[in-house]
Amino acid sequence: MTLVLTLVGTSPVLGGAVGVAYNLWTYKIDGSNQEIPQGQRLALALSSNINVLDPATLPGVTALQGTFLQKDPADPRQYVGRLTATAGPQTISFVAPVRAATGEILLMKTTPGNPLVSVPFAVTPNGPTSHAQKITMPGPGAPAYAGRPLTDFTGAPPYASELFGIYHPLTGWFGASSSMAAATAHPESAFAGLTTLGQFKGANARTMTDPALAALARYYDAGAIGGLSPVGLVNLFREYFFEFDTFLGSPVGHIWVSPGGTVEVVETSTRRTLVEKVSEVSESVSQKSEESLTDQDDVADAVKEDNSTDTKLGVSATGGVNAKIYHADVSASFGTENTVKRGSEETHKHTRTQSAKATSEITRNFKTSFKTVTETTDTSSRRYVLTNPTGSELVNYELRRKMRKVGVQLQHVGTRLCWQVFIGDPGRELGLGDLVHVAEAPDLTAIQKPEAKPLPQDQKLTHQLSLPFVLTHGADHDAQDTYTPDTDPNVGIFKPDVGANDLIKFRFDFPLPEAPDGYEFKKGVPPEVDFHGAQVQYTLAPHDLDMTDNPDPDKKSLGLRLTYANFQGNKSLPFSATIVYSPKAETTQAIKQANQDAQDAYQKQVARLQHDAYGKAVRERLQLVSTMRSRTPEDLRSEERRVVFRNLIRRLEQAKQYPKDPSFQPFPEAEGIQHLFDVEEMLYFVAPDYWRPGLLPAPPTTTSSTGRYPLPPEDETSPTGDTPLPLQGQTVAGWYSRAEKYKANDGQATPADEWRVDYLITDQTQPAPLGSSLGWLIQIDSDERRNEFLNAAWVKAVLPVRPGQEQAALNWLTQVEGEAGLDVGYVPSVGDPSAYQGKKVGEVLTLLAKELSTTNADPTTTQASEKVFENGFDPLEGGFQPAEPYQVFDQWVEVLPTDQVVATAVRYDPKTGQQL
Repeated sequence: MTLVLTLVGTSPVLGGAVGVAYNLWTYKIDGSNQEIPQGQRLALALSSNINVLDPATLPGVTALQGTFLQKDPADPRQYVGRLTATAGPQTISFVAPVRAATGEILLMKTTPGNPLVSVPFAVTPNGPTSHAQKITMPGPGAPAYAGRPLTDFTGAPPYASELFGIYHPLTGWFGASSSMAAATAHPESAFAGLTTLGQFKGANARTMTDPALAALARYYDAGAIGGLSPVGLVNLFREYFFEFDTFLGSPVGHIWVSPGGTVEVVETSTRRTLVEKVSEVSESVSQKSEESLTDQDDVADAVKEDNSTDTKLGVSATGGVNAKIYHADVSASFGTENTVKRGSEETHKHTRTQSAKATSEITRNFKTSFKTVTETTDTSSRRYVLTNPTGSELVNYELRRKMRKVGVQLQHVGTRLCWQVFIGDPGRELGLGDLVHVAEAPDLTAIQKPEAKPLPQDQKLTHQLSLPFVLTHGADHDAQDTYTPDTDPNVGIFKPDVGANDLIKFRFDFPLPEAPDGYEFKKGVPPEVDFHGAQVQYTLAPHDLDMTDNPDPDKKSLGLRLTYANFQGNKSLPFSATIVYSPKAETTQAIKQANQDAQDAYQKQVARLQHDAYGKAVRERLQLVSTMRSRTPEDLRSEERRVVFRNLIRRLEQAKQYPKDPSFQPFPEAEGIQHLFDVEEMLYFVAPDYWRPGLLPAPPTTTSSTGRYPLPPEDETSPTGDTPLPLQGQTVAGWYSRAEKYKANDGQATPADEWRVDYLITDQTQPAPLGSSLGWLIQIDSDERRNEFLNAAWVKAVLPVRPGQEQAALNWLTQVEGEAGLDVGYVPSVGDPSAYQGKKVGEVLTLLAKELSTTNADPTTTQASEKVFENGFDPLEGGFQPAEPYQVFDQWVEVLPTDQVVATAVRYDPKTGQQL
């Protein structure tokens, strides 16, 4: 009979001793008792590159009892077999990698003390025989190690958790506040008359037979009607994080150590922030869809950080813990099982993507550099000493990073009934922080201030002249007579007792020297004449001398006429004439212009220094603004919740459910609201600003535009007084913005001017916050979520009902939101309880309220929601499955790096380059 070798199969190794990367391989050898006698060694010869585990290291595996493994480094084959305890067919089992391959196998046998020899065999009954056959066997090489099986971590407690929820609006009930807002938005519609709460009460409202309400129901489709409903459901989920095993990741460095050598390796681990990432490894920016890296090194912390800054979720405080609530689609089903299943699907999609992104960020968040040194100089660094004890071979040490496996599970932990209401323009009541920064004045001491040249003043010049004695008739040649004016005033006469009259010249024009340079005779100012005591009288008046001005500027002469004269025997009388000169207009103007030019040159230098100081101040302010520390998200969310709740109270005032008189202290009303609703758990969803483009129209952009929300009027002007400066006084209300002119690329021959509101940046500022290009109002000490809130079109406020108060809350809401639609027939959905069949919307809401009241008050549900904390990790079969109430429904594993590096000695085949 021919020996026949067949593969029986593979199976997991029980007990978890080797992990899921290895299987138990079992082969059967059929033959007669003569061919396989008792006491014979029977073995399979496999290639030595197959990673067969030594059976001696696995004493707990029953199938390996009596199995041996024989290896020789010089032999290309290894032998695994057993000593036959009985004659006849035998099975040989061994542990090897799961991966299967087709390879050559030999069947060996011998008696004890003799070497193994191959024998011919077949792999199928009646098949061809040979000493070597092709058969399915383990694949060569070491398996990809996936770590210990998850069952080994059963009972491990979670090291962190995160609570969040999924919100579903429930359709069918038409709330008064939302419906009246819809009527206002459509003034031409058939339901525009819905303006009072009374129209939403009564039989016609409950059955929706009122024409206006019927038109409202017809106008909106099923999805939009969810926005008119005042109620919804929040399904709460908890994400648990478990610490699994660790393993060594891919190499981050290699070090060769010579025979007998010693090398000290200093490891310096640093965390890379967003700014360092951009400056050091710029190519990594384009490989990442996000614009920032988390600064956390644990997936639980990274998920919490991501939730705290996500602008698409609502936040409430649940039992002292921030619960992040995501908004899901409108639900037409009121069944809790349906909403829990839909919520679990939304939860699985979001959390799986979120943890993968956070893990990717953490993976890229470490940078390790190695350097070989001869002495240790950094005592704070980690130091490794690598030695090569061999005397003849180089040793290659791989520096491999230690990795962590973190398990994640999701559990449904509760369902809450909620009241939803929309509130417009929520950020109007929030104040902004103003940055106080006084700009440093420019240093003007290096500039010499010009001294103004004085304007020229009037000058008085005295000229020495001589008045001659000119006898025109008579015998007074000795000039002894006294003369007075004749009938001709220009002639002086003396009438002697006998003889002819003596006549002399009385009218004279004395030439004057040229006026000083730049001066002229000053008009209207008579000269001053001094005859030094001579017996003469005279007149200088221009009208007496038939002159326009005296002195005459054209003739440059001084006119004088005597009115009495006695020369006392002198042929001439010396006198002095003092003339007043005034500066010419062009002289004064030249000096003024020179002064102005000097002042202008000085002002230009001052303006240049002021411009430099101003630019420096702008850069400093931008630097301060962009690096401003944000307030804590908890404080910002608390302020936003308070603003939303204020608006909610105003809605109750309008519905006459809360007193308007501020002097009245509404203790009963406040206690009543807190009795029905968990005020501290109120959450809200922010609607982006693009949903309300018309309520805040942006004015036409001009040179004075400063954004959609203008900043205060400008308090400063430029040194030259032309262009207004973008600095708004000495404080900053938000991210700087200013209008810039562009040429519109509209294909015209002469492009038209267009203006855009731009924001200012420098080479040292952080990236501008979201909304800067949209003209948003920016709060410089806040986060992205606050800026979304400030510019939001509206918010949806969701107020959870306290457990056990569901029916009372529904009764109260009918007074606030009306009863429209509660008597309309409920349309069941697949999976709804049978009790909902044939019921009205109001009746189904009552059944839902009773179910939630019973469930939320049942202590066993609380115990079920806390079972993970009590019992620890419990592996979930099959991965994700739609959640049942209070059950764990999803599970996965994330791999994270650590800051630890391990040096491992490895060998490579010099021919193939493969690791041995």
